[in-house]
Amino acid sequence: MPHKMTLTGSATGPLREYDRYVAFDMREKGSPSAPKGLKKSTFISYTVFVAKKAFNKTGLTKKSIMHEKFLIQGEPTLDIPIDECPGEIGIICFQITVLPNKNDKEANESKDKKEAKTVHPEVKETPVQEKKAAPQKKQQPIQPKGTKDVVSFDDIIVPEAFLKTRPNPVKTEEVIEFVKRTGHLDKPLTIEKETKVLKDGYRRYIVAKTMKMENVPVVYEYQK
Repeated sequence: MPHKMTLTGSATGPLREYDRYVAFDMREKGSPSAPKGLKKSTFISYTVFVAKKAFNKTGLTKKSIMHEKFLIQGEPTLDIPIDECPGEIGIICFQITVLPNKNDKEANESKDKKEAKTVHPEVKETPVQEKKAAPQKKQQPIQPKGTKDVVSFDDIIVPEAFLKTRPNPVKTEEVIEFVKRTGHLDKPLTIEKETKVLKDGYRRYIVAKTMKMENVPVVYEYQK
């Protein structure tokens, strides 16, 4: 029955390609304690022979084989010409497995621990987030100081007397710039509560119309 061998390590020389297989050299440390009276072996060199099809499945290349660590399972052979087998022992490889890099393994373990730690806080935070989301209301736009109500711009009725006047264009432009900066008028309009007739603030009415404001802040005449 053939003697099976298992080796681990990296290639000690470049990959050599032949017709149907590839070969590379490896070496292992000898036994740390040889039997008394026998010389201790320092290193044992091997030449590994792998079928090209099996080798290509590993994803190894001529360059990476010098840096990756792998596991070889096979059996010794004496049938390879000596010029193709510089190692002390030739190995016919039945299976080659690339072993995970130590740094990659540590990085993955660290990542797994990190992910495991974050699982519990996320579970605890979920009800809080749901609780916060429930009472959320649409934020009302900021209105100028003194505002008592907000009404639809289209509901306001402008008296004929106002329509015949032309507000100072410089001051009107100042109010327009204020609205552009703040998003609201600098002062509320004054209207009658029941009729919605404009009593004061025609300039700001013009600005609201120019800025296409749907709603405007107001105070009622009796509250002045």
